[in-house]
Amino acid sequence: MVPPPLATTLIDAAPIDYLIVALYFAVVLGIGVVARRQVSDSVDFFLSGRSLPAWVTGLAFVSANLGAVEIMGMSANGAQFGLPAVHYFWIGAIPAMLFLGVVMMPFYYGSKVRSVPEFMRRRFGTGAHLVNALSFALAQLLIAGVNLYLLGSIVHALLGWPLWVALIVAAVIVLSYITLGGLSAAIYNEVLQFFVIVAALLPLTLLGLHRVGGWNGLQDKITAAANANPGTIAPAADQLNSWPGTALTGFSSDFLSVVGIVFGLGFVLSFGYWTTNFVEVQRAMATDSISSARKTPIIGAFPKILVPFITILPGMIAAVYVTEIADLKAGQSVPGGASGDGVTYNDALIYLMRDLLPNGLLGLAITGLLAAFMAGMAANISAFNTVLSYDLWQQYVVKDRADDYYLKVGRLATVAATVIAIFTATLAANFSNIMNYLQTLFGFFNAPLFATFILGMFWKRMTATAGWVGLSAGTLSAVLVAFLSEDAFGSLSTGLIPVSGQGASFVAAGAAFVVDIVLSVVVSLVTKPKPAEELRGLVYSETAREDLVDPAEAGYPWYRRTMPLAGIALVVVVALNFAF
Repeated sequence: MVPPPLATTLIDAAPIDYLIVALYFAVVLGIGVVARRQVSDSVDFFLSGRSLPAWVTGLAFVSANLGAVEIMGMSANGAQFGLPAVHYFWIGAIPAMLFLGVVMMPFYYGSKVRSVPEFMRRRFGTGAHLVNALSFALAQLLIAGVNLYLLGSIVHALLGWPLWVALIVAAVIVLSYITLGGLSAAIYNEVLQFFVIVAALLPLTLLGLHRVGGWNGLQDKITAAANANPGTIAPAADQLNSWPGTALTGFSSDFLSVVGIVFGLGFVLSFGYWTTNFVEVQRAMATDSISSARKTPIIGAFPKILVPFITILPGMIAAVYVTEIADLKAGQSVPGGASGDGVTYNDALIYLMRDLLPNGLLGLAITGLLAAFMAGMAANISAFNTVLSYDLWQQYVVKDRADDYYLKVGRLATVAATVIAIFTATLAANFSNIMNYLQTLFGFFNAPLFATFILGMFWKRMTATAGWVGLSAGTLSAVLVAFLSEDAFGSLSTGLIPVSGQGASFVAAGAAFVVDIVLSVVVSLVTKPKPAEELRGLVYSETAREDLVDPAEAGYPWYRRTMPLAGIALVVVVALNFAF
């Protein structure tokens, strides 16, 4: 298909930009071809043969999350809300990532499970396992659609192709290398994509700050815009200070805003996502030892701390430097945008690229965005095919078949997930800030799962019945709260709960967590628990300490040990919270 004249596209790319993008796609597919040679069985395909070093999986761990959530979603948050968006990283990610590495990875890796739902089956039986596996599979299809939608939007902006054509082309590229090489192809591409993303986005921060007069100039411009539009733009103080974060939560009370961020985001949503989401945990489970598995999320925490400076900060710059985004923030309806249906906050980064970057550097930036969305979508689909093959098909549909049969099922699941993601991508188009949609999904699927996990891991009295009852009720309560809020489901929301935006997702996640915990405790007290001898490796009190650590780690230098690295990351993130 021949693209229309460049004058009709959002980004005015030159041949050098297209060449950079084409070279990147060639490398990505090449990695898939090379990785295919290492795939001899299902463990190779789904878990990379448990053979990768910690630095590879650590970078893949953070890169897998550098998809729509990090790039477009966080730049949109930066443009709309300002500095409070850093809470998604310094409160809503780092503590949970450290907890995952220090406390939970020994259980996942030591039990030799192939997925998080499989851990649920061993701890709670088939009821909770089936609920978890089905909800996880659905979530990955929806979130893969988010990444695919934004990936297609970039192709649309670059070439002017209709969005549906761009979606199909983008999906075929991702499908090719995952189907060829499985998780190894996804992980090695994610490592490459991490460096490409940083190289693409760092110039936007540096050039953008230079154009607006540095940090002081950015503060002045945000203050001027807020003073000129007091009815539509949040006060400058709310945008330029991370606490109390009322611009982000939508709460009028400073106290409730802090509680919502710390409990709703920092505890329920964050721990629910990072500690139970198989998309992330799968990277750590592909390592060569329990020590490497523990260090994977901790190594990933260090670049994660710095990601706000290449995502949120460019969004804040776009809100005062890019005319279209500034007009949108002032309450105007602006035609255009990557979708063609009007400018949204999701377009902040694309317009900033257009206004700041020369050709060549523009091609690198476009490649970085494509890399980010491909990494995110690949992570979703590689996790989906594992859960569908092992946890649903092998467990409930066709049992006791040869290993190569399930390898074929995994490859077919990859194709099916990619096709379905093309359709779920259209759902993401209904949200002007993609983070509203994503946080709503996380409240549905991750918050109740975390409640079940954390209670079951530290309370041996919790029963199998309580596992599936609490998980189901928690999920349903989150859906109910979302429907009762003002805009979580657009026109379907009733508005009976006067909370909107991402504050609504915090409330829904909190409700899911509380309902799940309360019901799980009540049901556990009236049902029979598993014998203690069956809980070794599944419950903290019943697992010997030597099963949770790598004895060889004691002889490593400090920078290769789990606890010193985790301590340094925690000190850095606490200091940043005080600084901003």
